[in-house]
Amino acid sequence: MAKMFKRVLIANRGEIAVRIIRACRELGIVPVAVYSEADRKALHVRLAEEAYYIGKSEPSRSYLNIEKIIEVAIMSKSEAIHPGYGFLAENPGLVARCEEEGIVFIGPPSEPMEIMGNKTTSRTRMTKAGVPVIPGTFEPLKDEKDLMEKAEKVGFPALLKATAGAGGKGLRLVRKRKDLLSSFRLARSEAKESFADPSIYIEKYLDEPHH
Repeated sequence: MAKMFKRVLIANRGEIAVRIIRACRELGIVPVAVYSEADRKALHVRLAEEAYYIGKSEPSRSYLNIEKIIEVAIMSKSEAIHPGYGFLAENPGLVARCEEEGIVFIGPPSEPMEIMGNKTTSRTRMTKAGVPVIPGTFEPLKDEKDLMEKAEKVGFPALLKATAGAGGKGLRLVRKRKDLLSSFRLARSEAKESFADPSIYIEKYLDEPHH
């Protein structure tokens, strides 16, 4: 079977990075890892053919640093970048930079990701197309006052979700009004740490839905 790539940079860590490394090996592709200060001795670093340091332990200074990821991809002569899930997996900024540098992004092009990667934008687009969506907001919540007002309209239980979310990050189930503010603050903090974007929206939680 012909190989599409010789080297693939994996812009992630942990289990997903390990799985991609193993898949690359099965396909005869050289896996290139990146790591933060906290992950110097991580399994994905030990398993990869090559591993490059990309910054401090905070994701915002390492795994979310688009320019550093691109720099390492060029330096390591990687022909493609696999984002895994979470972090930059749904960030159109990374895709656009890959397109500029002639690096293949293993995922969708930047234009559809711009639309569908942002949950509130995608909800708006689906509604305009006549596709039913779960009741909720179509823009990020402005502040805690806006949250309280929108939550009253949506009702409980409700889901607080990161607009840039993926992999369950920035997601909180709120069953009672008294837990709303604390859950909102936690969701915002997690979203900012995971996606460099603290934006949150709210939608109705469907308890035990059936297809």
